[in-house]
Amino acid sequence: VQLQASGGGLVQAGDSVRLSCVGSGRTFMTYAVGWFRQAPGKEREFVATIDWSGTRSYYADSVKARFTISRDNAKNTVYLQMNSLKPEDSAVYYCAADKVYSANLINYDFWGQGTLVTVSS
Repeated sequence: VQLQASGGGLVQAGDSVRLSCVGSGRTFMTYAVGWFRQAPGKEREFVATIDWSGTRSYYADSVKARFTISRDNAKNTVYLQMNSLKPEDSAVYYCAADKVYSANLINYDFWGQGTLVTVSS
């Protein structure tokens, strides 16, 4: 499975951004997809995940009620809608795929290249 993340950019605090993760192959729809982020000097951390069907999702406490993960399997795409952005949300955002629905990044076998989100105050 190959993943391509996009949608990042420079925004102001309070703005919204939607990230997209496009997966290759007909089996992409059978994978859970997670979003993770890594700020400079910090470890990569979990943001959100969604199961293969889109019926289950889970969020980090830091983004709950502000971010929404969704997927369109007909388009092989998973989205991360980010609202009420804060400067501390600034990071490179990565999408990852795995057969297991999990918030643990070590479980994910396939990773996209990342897209940078910078939130100015």
